[in-house]
Amino acid sequence: MSLTASPTIVIVPGLRDHVTDHWQTILGNTMEGTRTVPPLETDRLSCDAQVAALDEVLLDISGPVVLVAHSAGVMTTVHWAQRHQRSVKGALLAAPPDFDIPLPEGYPALEVLCDNGWTPTPRTTLPFPSIVAASTNDPLADADRVADLARAWGSRLVVLGPVGHLNPASGYGEWPRAQELIRELT
Repeated sequence: MSLTASPTIVIVPGLRDHVTDHWQTILGNTMEGTRTVPPLETDRLSCDAQVAALDEVLLDISGPVVLVAHSAGVMTTVHWAQRHQRSVKGALLAAPPDFDIPLPEGYPALEVLCDNGWTPTPRTTLPFPSIVAASTNDPLADADRVADLARAWGSRLVVLGPVGHLNPASGYGEWPRAQELIRELT
């Protein structure tokens, strides 16, 4: 009989996800042994800085890892996967934004995203199993474009229905489905 270590869940938040009522924060507080990529104090919009922050968290973990990313955290994850080699058991990629087209008012402009290294969005197959959880009415990404990203990344697409951006502003604090999807990856 062999014992396999439970994977460490690493929360990869987006640029605005470090709030107490966000599903990722709730998940991190309720699931034992999770780690969270901390918010950046400087270079907050830098893709390189976000990727480095994720890599720093991963360097401190031995054993299997499951990444749980939301919004820009999804983009951090896919950029990280292009640059680093590490065994990852799987990734839940929830509500990926479309950084290749202009975002709504109040979000970083396309030029700012480009200047900070976020574009173009990587479209290579991820080296680990992944699930893209997509909304049909996300203000930050068209559902068809998200489906194209999921195909490019080799991810299984789970269409959640009209859940907005799957954040507190869309009515999502707790999101029990996240644990179900994580279990599928573990």
